[in-house]
Amino acid sequence: MASPARPQPVALARPPWLRVRFADGPNHQDLQELVRGHSLHTVCEEAHCPNIGECWEHRTATFMILGRICTRACRFCAVATGVPTEPDEDEPVRVAEAAAKMGLRHVVVTSVARDDLPDGGAAIFAETIRQIRKCRPDASIEVLIPDFGGDRAALRVVMDARPDILNHNMETVRRLQRQVRAKARYDRSLDVLRNAKAMDSAVRTKSGLMLGVGETWDEIVDTLRDLRAIACDIVTIGQYLRPSPGHLALERYYAPEEFAELKRIGLAMGFHHVESGPLVRSSYHAHEAI
Repeated sequence: MASPARPQPVALARPPWLRVRFADGPNHQDLQELVRGHSLHTVCEEAHCPNIGECWEHRTATFMILGRICTRACRFCAVATGVPTEPDEDEPVRVAEAAAKMGLRHVVVTSVARDDLPDGGAAIFAETIRQIRKCRPDASIEVLIPDFGGDRAALRVVMDARPDILNHNMETVRRLQRQVRAKARYDRSLDVLRNAKAMDSAVRTKSGLMLGVGETWDEIVDTLRDLRAIACDIVTIGQYLRPSPGHLALERYYAPEEFAELKRIGLAMGFHHVESGPLVRSSYHAHEAI
């Protein structure tokens, strides 16, 4: 007798609070042309961010440096993975020029992971910060960095360039790290944030969590406690949205009331700023935290 077919996972219906209105106004189009004209990449596009319409219409974007090919293959991420090209030494200048033309008061810069480079791309991050300072001296700068393989010297290069906010995402709870981002380590990510604060206590540290991949409520709260224990200042909490059927499965949706409760819990723990909601991403409303 043939064995019964294995049940297929059922796609969860998207709740009404996750409906995103696409914006394609003049600011959105102008920003798209500006990014293309400077041969730049944004994580807004590469990671299929649901807030791209809102943010671009408000003339805010997160620049993604060091190319568009990541050396890691995190199961939740839509960014392409493979063998990257050589770093573009002129990219920091183009990012700074674009930020100036946009008139940004808060500039967010992130990157793909570059495990192929000796410093993980830290020098390019630092030069990007310096170039933005030249073009936009009054702007605050936030960098969302990879873990640099735990290399403290690489982290020091970025910190010496004096960003205003040093962001590194935990992404998920300790138990699910290997399942969600196989090449990362929970304690190594905590160390990045701890070491950054130790190197320059004036720089605000920030991290982010995405929910809906199988974590429990207690695990979420424990992760927030771990972040506060190393004096992390800012945290973002958002809903995981599966980019494609080949990505990490979505286990559940959290209601807006649950995100509101996590914000209350985070503020009670002592975080200076908590951005918590279904559509929150690492740089969503980033200017409000500064």
